[in-house]
Amino acid sequence: MAQPKNDTFLRALRREAVEYTPVWLMRQAGRYLPEYCETRKRAGSFLQLCKSPSMACEVTLQPLARYDLDAAILFSDILTVPDAMGLGLYFSEGEGPRFERPLREEWAIRDLAPPDPHDHLRYVIDAVAEIRRALDNSVPLIGFSGSPFTLACYMVEGGGSSDFRTVKTMLYDRPDLLHHILKVNARAVTDYLNAQIEAGAQAVMLFDTWGGALSHRAYHEFSLAYLQEVVAGLIKTRDGEAIPSIVFTKGGGQWLESIAAIGCDAVGLDWTTDIGDARRRVGNKVALQGNLDPFSLFASPTAVAAEARRIVDAYGGGTGHVFNLGHGINQFTPPETVSVLVDTVHQYSRQINEG
Repeated sequence: MAQPKNDTFLRALRREAVEYTPVWLMRQAGRYLPEYCETRKRAGSFLQLCKSPSMACEVTLQPLARYDLDAAILFSDILTVPDAMGLGLYFSEGEGPRFERPLREEWAIRDLAPPDPHDHLRYVIDAVAEIRRALDNSVPLIGFSGSPFTLACYMVEGGGSSDFRTVKTMLYDRPDLLHHILKVNARAVTDYLNAQIEAGAQAVMLFDTWGGALSHRAYHEFSLAYLQEVVAGLIKTRDGEAIPSIVFTKGGGQWLESIAAIGCDAVGLDWTTDIGDARRRVGNKVALQGNLDPFSLFASPTAVAAEARRIVDAYGGGTGHVFNLGHGINQFTPPETVSVLVDTVHQYSRQINEG
């Protein structure tokens, strides 16, 4: 597989020289785009959209047709992995994702096994291959998965949660059971990401969305240790090209040094961490990705541009920075504001680097 014509994103992750700061957005293919909503309507449901390789390819490419983004990210959902383990994923209107069979009984937890991604998740692997062909080496493709702990939260709670009471009770009362789930999840996530890499993903990202809900001790034992296990098991090169990995713990700014030490190539930042401070703390070890507050995109174009420039200035120029949001883009974001953001990051960072 040839290198993409625009490899700025990959070079930034490798902390090589770049002409400007590359930018992509978490959840860049989503409900804020009218064309996405139209495709989702044709699919009939969100799950059917995820399970159709051709439609997943279609929506993956939609934001690239609108914006000058430096990477595409596979359109899928983190919960496809536990769904492939037999937990019965479904989506209820107004409730979000739910599982028919959450992990509450010890026998069910002991019976849990990692799925074969080439079998139960074949539709995702086929989507990766189809997207790579459609991109025609224009920009890199990012594969992704939820982290072992974040997946466990949904698997034990049975869906989203405001307080994670059930999984945290298990963490303190029966840590052996939670560790068993996490071991299975780590194997499943590693196999899943490697299958995406083999199908054509040129970088991979781990979304540890709920790791920040843990105590200091619990984060290191129940989230970070398994992130490290996954990173250690990832394919590092393919066809002579490095495959960078990005790890993002939402709410994890206090643990940047620990995250940077697990072997990943880049650390994602939410909006609560100053990116200049993060660079001083870990910038000699890893690249950094982030970290605009997604809700700043509801402000005026002038304010959005000013906030983008502020983050570029805070990082300080040079390489090792991938501009992104501090979490996924909100569904009500005005699409035109995203154009302002992307263009400002490119133009302003080019001026900084040339200066």
